[in-house]
Amino acid sequence: MDSRHMVDEERNVDTSKVEETASRMSESKKDEILSNFDEFKSYLHGKVQIGEKMGMSEETLAKTAEKVADYLANHEEPRNSEENLLKELWKVGEQEERHKLAHMLVKLVK
Repeated sequence: MDSRHMVDEERNVDTSKVEETASRMSESKKDEILSNFDEFKSYLHGKVQIGEKMGMSEETLAKTAEKVADYLANHEEPRNSEENLLKELWKVGEQEERHKLAHMLVKLVK
């Protein structure tokens, strides 16, 4: 297994590698995904579908979404009003609220 990947051969997810994986993405790819909220949802939808095909549970998908949201809140500026709202909600939310918001994001893109 390539140690840079979030998923190993047994399909276990290492959410600690979300930041490393996201930071390897090119700026142009990030701009493409984040510039339009529909593009952002479409991108997440594709990733959720891959996770479901791998047998990931709703909880694992939400934990991964939570790590991605943490990364975005700490490293990326919102590029539209929807992302700005998500960032503001993320900033004021307690851990449990953030986890529930991550579940809601997974449901939103399904």
